[in-house]
Amino acid sequence: MKRIPLIKSVMTAFPYYVDIDASIQVAITIMADHDIRHLPVKSGEELVGVVTDRDIKQASDSALGLPSEVDLRVKDVSVRETYVVDLNERLDNVLLNMAEKHIGCAIVVRDSRLVGIFTTVDACRVFGEHLRALFSTGSGNSAA
Repeated sequence: MKRIPLIKSVMTAFPYYVDIDASIQVAITIMADHDIRHLPVKSGEELVGVVTDRDIKQASDSALGLPSEVDLRVKDVSVRETYVVDLNERLDNVLLNMAEKHIGCAIVVRDSRLVGIFTTVDACRVFGEHLRALFSTGSGNSAA
């Protein structure tokens, strides 16, 4: 009998992260260099949140009255209430919780230490692979 996979089998392991006191420019560079949209935030060894490309874009809006992008720090724009799951959480629980709460990523931990990240991009990849395993992909490119 097949079992529902655990998040550790489908997450992106050893994700990039940024220090909470780093400048926004550092976060932007990490995200651009690695083509990612979600970046865990740490203070020392402690996981303290996540910053997204959307957070950064919104913070750059001059109408908000925040400091200029040059002066902004990750701590100014990161989200502290992050969806954190244990390494051994079932994938279905994570997916349903992300969908219900409109969450773009889950930070994966083991003993409170960052070990992975699972994003909507990962979810699409996993689902696509699952569909290919269930159904013949054939050679036709028909949309119908």
